[in-house]
Amino acid sequence: MQDNAPRHRDGSAGDANYGAIGQGYANFRRPDPRIAEMIEAALGVVGTVLNVGAGAGSYEPVGRTVTPVEPSQSMRAQRPAHLPAAIDAVAEKLPFEDATFAAAMSTFSVHQWKNLTAGLREMRRVTRGPIAIMTCDPDELNRFWLNAYCPEVIAVEAVRYPGIRDIAKALGGTTDVLPVPIPLDCTDGFNEAYYGRPEMLLDPAARLACSAWSFVADDVVRRFEQRLGSDLASGRWDVQHGYYRQWPTFAGSLKLIVNQI
Repeated sequence: MQDNAPRHRDGSAGDANYGAIGQGYANFRRPDPRIAEMIEAALGVVGTVLNVGAGAGSYEPVGRTVTPVEPSQSMRAQRPAHLPAAIDAVAEKLPFEDATFAAAMSTFSVHQWKNLTAGLREMRRVTRGPIAIMTCDPDELNRFWLNAYCPEVIAVEAVRYPGIRDIAKALGGTTDVLPVPIPLDCTDGFNEAYYGRPEMLLDPAARLACSAWSFVADDVVRRFEQRLGSDLASGRWDVQHGYYRQWPTFAGSLKLIVNQI
């Protein structure tokens, strides 16, 4: 993919149009401090960090010199004032010299890239140290109870998320795959974050912050709302899945991939 390849109107370079769905993204997708600790530990003690697909700035480490890259104007506009402004560029064509950064990161972004291998090779080209990528394992998405209520969303995500082996192969070197425990009160509102708070997925704004819902037909969403709403009102959801409300963490599909040369 070249930097002049077709994009959405706001500059979004992936399949999701964040100009349409990303307006309230930062209200729901707030970095969770426990997940942030894992990412910072993976990056190590480094001075410079590249963040590819940086979005509104979630999980950018404090106390480092961070260079964010984000093609969507809507997402760049939501970055807090205390964070550095993001560069308008795509993963597949990073505007940096070889080995510019001590470390690099990407969170919930690789499934948006039009050419995964090219983007990952670019990250490795410009990074001389560790690369930390947070993503979901498509083979483990069906662990989540949402699969019983809206399998269409799970199917969409399973197609969009790249395989863990594909990511490791493109990066080369050595790769560790770390499961990321999802806290019950997780502040980052991706779908699995609501494993014990099902009512949140009845909020259209919360769903809008999870890009997979934008690929599901309106009638499917209405059917999901009706079924989940009915089961919550009757207590059926709690009979079948209520134990999740007591689980301090959920071992879902979320993974942290840590690559070294």
